[in-house]
Amino acid sequence: MSSTEEVEELVWVSPLNTEFVTPGVEKKCPWSRLGASDRSSPHSKQDWKPKYPKGVYPDVLSMIGNTPMVKLNRIPQKEGLECNIYAKCEFLNPGGSIKDRMVKRMFEDAERQGLLKPGMVIIEPSSGNTGIAIATVSAIKGYTCIIVMAEKISNEKEAVITALGATVCRVPVFEDSFSRNGLFGTVNRLRKEIPNSFVFDQFNNPGNPLTHYDTTANEILHQLDHKVDMVVFGGGTGGTITGVGRKFREVSPETVLVGFDPEGSKFAFPDSLNSHRNTFWEIEGIGYEFVPGALDQLVCDYWIKINDKESLQMARRLIQEEGLLIGMSSGAAVAAAVKAAKHLKKGDNVVVFMADSIRNYMTKFVSNTWMQAKGFQPCLNPHNFWWWDLPVSSVKCSELLVLNASVSLQYALGLMQVKRKEVAVVTSPDGFAVGLITADGMRNKIIRYNMPQTTPVENCMIGIVPFLENSSTLGRAYRIIEKDRYALVVSAIDEEYKSIGVPLKLITGEDLFAFISKRPL
Repeated sequence: MSSTEEVEELVWVSPLNTEFVTPGVEKKCPWSRLGASDRSSPHSKQDWKPKYPKGVYPDVLSMIGNTPMVKLNRIPQKEGLECNIYAKCEFLNPGGSIKDRMVKRMFEDAERQGLLKPGMVIIEPSSGNTGIAIATVSAIKGYTCIIVMAEKISNEKEAVITALGATVCRVPVFEDSFSRNGLFGTVNRLRKEIPNSFVFDQFNNPGNPLTHYDTTANEILHQLDHKVDMVVFGGGTGGTITGVGRKFREVSPETVLVGFDPEGSKFAFPDSLNSHRNTFWEIEGIGYEFVPGALDQLVCDYWIKINDKESLQMARRLIQEEGLLIGMSSGAAVAAAVKAAKHLKKGDNVVVFMADSIRNYMTKFVSNTWMQAKGFQPCLNPHNFWWWDLPVSSVKCSELLVLNASVSLQYALGLMQVKRKEVAVVTSPDGFAVGLITADGMRNKIIRYNMPQTTPVENCMIGIVPFLENSSTLGRAYRIIEKDRYALVVSAIDEEYKSIGVPLKLITGEDLFAFISKRPL
């Protein structure tokens, strides 16, 4: 085929519409603009230039994209950076996140190609922002949609999605994503049960990276007059990294591309970077335990792993020091950029993405109580409580019920009934604590998800409970109990590898109250 010969547009349909497949097994698109013309591309093309320069739009969808960039000032100065850091304010898209771009593109492609028709039901797995974007476009276009999300995703995201008229289906946070009750297993099951339904599959859909290749990357190049020395980005599905990265590889090959990934995720390359033992991270919207088809890991020059604490503390700094009302992953982006840009000189330009807004996290990192309970902020004692700074070893607790992670729900419920326990600690085969289960929580999941009682208890643990050591303060325990009802004390915590020790005691609100009440007034 000659480089000038126009080819027929690629029509892509996710295999999730017909069968259950693991996301990420597909090969990446081999087409490159290098040595070829745009006419030889099998993909449609979006125009990135503003169509409404006066700022008057015919509908909400026309407002997506062409987001402003803002220079960060106080944080780079305090961190000793000489370069400029520019934040691409994707949270100013009408749906509140960068995902608006991808969703608009996927809708347009699917409708134009005859895949998505009026009356169809859209089903999509999401960590929230894509769900909000799909619910927004569905509301405007008149589609019904169901968004499948893990239980760990913020309640604020669910509230926005349901306010837009969509339905949210939650899946257990510890369930394997590919099991029957996991994220993708649930999508596949709903697709079979609901006639005339359609799955975009953002994790593999070519419209995902293409929208950033066509629009986001070109906007950045235009805004900074093609002088971009470094781009630092993370991935939730990989579309931003792949799309922006491949465009820069073509038109600005000297730009250094740095990927960042939370500890616990598997996006970073080489895989040896992903050796941390923890499999959970608090930051929403970035990272997964698999590599999506939309992610080209090799487009990055190198990868940086970041943790929850540094990311969420930086997110708070962006709010307090730069006045940017952003979300969790924006903090991760700037934390990674500070590490990557240390060697850059004055006049060099670094770009980071402010992917979503503060709206989604009002009861999470925006809350001092939440940050203190998770150990991301010091537990201050402004009221000078006498007990606040005492170690948790001061409190006596009732006998601890410990269950191996592999035992069944049926066995656990039976034993808890005999022992008259509402809560139990779950341990790994080597006896280390991995989480908590409650009788009510197990019963609710059996009913809600039609979960077999032979299911291991590790798939039914409640949320993510912060762990304490014997030297931890009662003030920290109180903050945890305020939020999670229980504070688990273990023998040791290895922060580097996120390994947890043997469970020692479980402090409840009743235990803490009894201890405080014993002191004479």
